[in-house]
Amino acid sequence: MTFQGSGPLDTGNVSGGGGGGGAGRIALGGGAGLIITIVALLFGVNPGDIMGGGTAGSGSSNSASSSVIDEHIRSCTVEMANQGDAICRIVATTNSLDHVWPTLMSNYTPPKTTIFSGSVNTACGAATSATGPFYCPADKTAYFDPDFFDTLVQMGGSNGALAQEYVVAHEYGHHVQNLTGALRKGQQLGSQGPLSGSVRVELQADCLAGVWAHHASDEGYDNRLQQLTQRDIAGVIQTAKAIGDDTIQGANSNPEGWTHGSAQQRARWFTVGYQGGDPKRCDTFATNDL
Repeated sequence: MTFQGSGPLDTGNVSGGGGGGGAGRIALGGGAGLIITIVALLFGVNPGDIMGGGTAGSGSSNSASSSVIDEHIRSCTVEMANQGDAICRIVATTNSLDHVWPTLMSNYTPPKTTIFSGSVNTACGAATSATGPFYCPADKTAYFDPDFFDTLVQMGGSNGALAQEYVVAHEYGHHVQNLTGALRKGQQLGSQGPLSGSVRVELQADCLAGVWAHHASDEGYDNRLQQLTQRDIAGVIQTAKAIGDDTIQGANSNPEGWTHGSAQQRARWFTVGYQGGDPKRCDTFATNDL
């Protein structure tokens, strides 16, 4: 499964950031810290206030590393994305998302994307590579450390192209939620528990990622995907299940501590979005049957 077309990618909304001094990759079994930090960032809280350390800020740390990543970003082509270059695959996916979403919502404005290494400061607070991908509503920016894709495989996820693109599309789903007001609604319903606002927000973002996947291979989109296969979708389902709360927390998982939803829920809501391609079917706030 590859992107159609050839040549340079649009990098206008993508920049490099971070570098050095990060906590490194999340260790298997360390998922609780990952989830808490992402929820803190998503809900506009400095994770340092929860986990200790870190300061709020904006922009990126370590300008030298930022410039190296920026140079890589500016060199990205469709061919590089299709050959498995993680940075260019992120960029290509943002291009596709920014072509699909304006056709589905009239008030869509693209977010910014920062590709970082090590650590990064955001308008929601400081974060490291151990945080995993996240979206900060305060600066309307999605943040990605490409090394997360390797970590995801260690956690049981797929190394398939669409599985990686699903991760990017999920964070863009949070941006869509920021535009629609769903993030604010989620904040009012709490950050933990099986029916919490956080779980509803995360499952809806999975569904919105599925909506993108449904439309991404449509004719008329620049950087559209080739026709998706059952193997592509199976890789996404595998990945969604690998990052379910019950998978990460293990046999002693307590639903009262959930923030993202179970493995089955995450897979189900991606499928709802993918099969229908209709964002209206992604209303996780209208049901308790998550």
